[in-house]
Amino acid sequence: MHLLWVTLFGALACFWVVHGLRVAFGAARLPWLRDFSPAEDADCPALSIIFAARDEEEKLRAALETLVALDYPRLEIVAVNDRSSDSTGRIVDEFAARDTRVKAVHVKELPEGWLGKPHALQRGYETATGEWLLFTDADVRFRPDALRRSLTLARERKLDHLTLLADVEMAGFWETVLLTFFGMAFHLGNVPHAVNNPKSGAYVGVGAFQLLKRSAYESSGTHRRLAMEVVDDMKLTKLLKQAGCRSEVGISGEAVVVRWQAGLCNLIRGTTKNFYAAFGYNLPFAVFGCLAMLAVNTLPVLGLIFGHGWLRFLALLAVLIPLGFHAGVDLVMRVSPLYALTYPIGAMFFSYMVARSVVVTLWQGGVTWRGTFYPLDQLKRGVV
Repeated sequence: MHLLWVTLFGALACFWVVHGLRVAFGAARLPWLRDFSPAEDADCPALSIIFAARDEEEKLRAALETLVALDYPRLEIVAVNDRSSDSTGRIVDEFAARDTRVKAVHVKELPEGWLGKPHALQRGYETATGEWLLFTDADVRFRPDALRRSLTLARERKLDHLTLLADVEMAGFWETVLLTFFGMAFHLGNVPHAVNNPKSGAYVGVGAFQLLKRSAYESSGTHRRLAMEVVDDMKLTKLLKQAGCRSEVGISGEAVVVRWQAGLCNLIRGTTKNFYAAFGYNLPFAVFGCLAMLAVNTLPVLGLIFGHGWLRFLALLAVLIPLGFHAGVDLVMRVSPLYALTYPIGAMFFSYMVARSVVVTLWQGGVTWRGTFYPLDQLKRGVV
């Protein structure tokens, strides 16, 4: 029995040494937007910002204020009001009347075979005229020089597509515990540093900031290929890489900021539609992912406390690496690195969220997103 436990903890240590360290060092090499100078006017192609808003009156005005304040010479902002029942449509129209660069698009009905967000973004693209497109969300705030710096990064790296890991605002202990763990898990699961390698199958797309050439977007098939895809931001990058486009992930710092969900309960509820979708609605895969998440992040701590000899040494190795990795994520996310000590708690919450997403989706026979119900059989057929 002791040999079995030593073998198990040896496997956990190998995971962190081989995969964890590789991803951690790769994450440290991701480009920061602040390190790229703002592009001159001559190097700024026509650019269209596109976002979909459904019942976003609480955050939309603040986000739009930062969009119209962007320092960019050839800019249009396509704001798509997607069947909102609050004052979102009025806010969009208000900004369109105030600034000629803002184009208001109002979606009254959702066609069969579409999710609301992909359809709204497709409508936005059909209205946009820019040579470059920036897909974002209705609650994202930008610094005035964010676009100029992004174009410099894209030009210097010869990119067709750039996605930025946005700065996430957090409030309170539990929200910070979960979001910082999510930051580490995101790197481990998606390997962002490998996205710019054409030979790698890694792909990452962040809904807050996806900048791409119009020609690349059209070669990928546009959002028509993503009509029933819940995680459309990630899968857009997958399609771009399959089309031979060059993609990369960068870090925005404070140039792109989002308040994702307010409070632990809202975070748990808000990701219910996403997590099972991220596993492609594959139940065995989701169960394995959930158990693996718990194993690699909690078992080593138990082994360190209760083990002895080689078992304790291997457990120590499998604890020190994620502690250092998490502390690095904390510094990037501008919180105390002491939150690294909470990573086993974050893993338990995260695993619960995945399990909850699976159970709720199967119980309901689909997902409810922004007030619209989508059957599971249709969602499965739409997986990219």
